[in-house]
Amino acid sequence: MADLTTEPEVQLRMFSQPRFLAAVRALVGTMAQRLGFNEMQCGQISLAVDEALCNVITHGYDRKPDGQLWISIWALPGTPTGLKIVIEDLANQVDPAAIQPRDLDDIRPGGLGVHIIREVMDEVTWERRSPEGMRLTMIKRV
Repeated sequence: MADLTTEPEVQLRMFSQPRFLAAVRALVGTMAQRLGFNEMQCGQISLAVDEALCNVITHGYDRKPDGQLWISIWALPGTPTGLKIVIEDLANQVDPAAIQPRDLDDIRPGGLGVHIIREVMDEVTWERRSPEGMRLTMIKRV
């Protein structure tokens, strides 16, 4: 796993406004492509990041448009290479153990973000930041 003390190759700060999500998806997808992920994987990684950001905007910040989010991206060294993506916020904290995907038999719109994130990424960790907010770390190898 990439060391968090190393500077990320890309770092963004955005406000909790859904209108900026398309730009983040495009950036993540392009970076994944440059690191050797295929087109389908690039779309899946972008979707996982989008779902994570939507969850922070919707649940963490209760759709308030002035919440801050930081997205940091590292290119993982070695063979195979990959991506490490860390999303941090100052939103409402939750118990990481309580972050569970909805039962897939519960058929209704929405609520599949956690399931998508866990299915797409190789490693996923949620943790509380100090003194406030959350940190989501996602790793995907080629």
